[in-house]
Amino acid sequence: MNSTLFIIGIIGNIISVLVFVSPIPTFWRIVRSRSTEDFEAAPYVLTLLNTLLWLYYGLTKPDGLLIATVNGFGAVMETIYIVLFLVYAADHAKRVKTTKLVAALDIGFFGVVFATTTFAIRGLDMKIVVIGLICACLSVFMYGSPLAAVRRVIASRSVEYMPFFLSFFLFLNGGVWAMYAILDKDVFLGVPNGIGCFLGGIQLVIYAVYRNKQPAKSLVTRLQAKSGTPSAHTVEDASSRLAPNVLKNQLLYYKPVGNAKY
Repeated sequence: MNSTLFIIGIIGNIISVLVFVSPIPTFWRIVRSRSTEDFEAAPYVLTLLNTLLWLYYGLTKPDGLLIATVNGFGAVMETIYIVLFLVYAADHAKRVKTTKLVAALDIGFFGVVFATTTFAIRGLDMKIVVIGLICACLSVFMYGSPLAAVRRVIASRSVEYMPFFLSFFLFLNGGVWAMYAILDKDVFLGVPNGIGCFLGGIQLVIYAVYRNKQPAKSLVTRLQAKSGTPSAHTVEDASSRLAPNVLKNQLLYYKPVGNAKY
C-alpha cells in the first residue's frame, strides 16, 4: 500500500468513526428516558449487517486492513446501539421485532454469505468478487434511503428534517472513500461511495436552497387539525418529533460508511 493511499484511508477512517458515533446523543436520550420512544431499530440492524459484510471483505482482501478496522469499530458500535435498543424497547412487541431482525439479517443472512463464500466458492479472487458485490449492492441501497428525507424537506420547505452536519459528513465520507477506491482500483468500494458522495451533494444543495424557507402551509394545516392554531412552540415540538424519524433514514446512509473501507 503506497503512502498516499494509506493517508487517504486514515482520513476516511477518522471521518467514518465520526459518522459511526453520531447516534450517541440519540441513545443517551434513550438511556435517560429509559425508552426508545418512536425510534426504530431497523437502521441500526441494517448498519450492523453492512459493517459485518465490509469487515469480512476487508479481512478477505489483501491490503484490506483499513477497510477491516473501521468496519470492525462500526460493528462494535452498532452492536452496542442494538443492545441498548433491546434493553430500553418501548414495548415487548418492539423488542421481539428487533430480535427477529437481528436473527434474520445479522445472524442469518451474514451466516449464509460467510458459509457460502467459505465452503462453496473456491479461489480468493472469486470470493472477493462475490463478497464485494454483495457489499456494494447493500451499500447502494442504504445510501439511497435518505432520499426520503430530501422529499420531506421539499414538501415541508423545512430543513429541520435533514441535519446539516450529518449530510455534510456523509458527503465527505463518500468522497474520501471513493478517492481511496480509485487509487486502489476497487470498483466494489468505489461505486457505492461515489453514489453516496453524489447523493450527499444533492442533500447539501437542497439544504442550501431551503434553509431560510418558511414551512409549507400544508404542515401548519396538519398541526392546526391536531392541536388548533399552532404556536411557535407547537411547530417546534412537532419538528422535534419528526426529525428523529428522518435521522433514522439518514443513519441508513452512513453505513455505506460501512463500505467505508460502509
